[in-house]
Amino acid sequence: MKYSEGTFGRVFALRLEHGEVVHEVIEKFATEKKIKAGGLIAVGGSDKDSRIVVGPEDGNARPVNPMEYILDNVHEVAGTGTLFLDDTGKPMLHMHMACGRDNYTVTGCIRNGVVVWQILEIIIFEIKGISSIRKFNENLGFYTLEP
Repeated sequence: MKYSEGTFGRVFALRLEHGEVVHEVIEKFATEKKIKAGGLIAVGGSDKDSRIVVGPEDGNARPVNPMEYILDNVHEVAGTGTLFLDDTGKPMLHMHMACGRDNYTVTGCIRNGVVVWQILEIIIFEIKGISSIRKFNENLGFYTLEP
């Protein structure tokens, strides 16, 4: 295990609007507000054709080859995530969402493009004084948190 320590800073409440792409809006907001690190929670709706990563094809393959699932209709969502700068200084969101409709739920990473249906409420808890960043891990083929 590796870790770094910080303290709570500002807290933001956001309402994302219909048609917005979740990770794009949050990363832009973080850039504008100079948020370097944080934790997030989300609740609301995702639109049809939103894309989520639902796991690797083969858990032992390197680099990882992600599987993608495309939502076939509007879904209710609940999500949680982290926000840290990448190794170029740009905010990078890592968020997973559970997307449910009727009696079916699919859960995955939103990095491929979850689109808001009507509204999505986001709370960002800023972390101050923490040294963690995201770096590209060549072996895995994606960014990992480096405390």
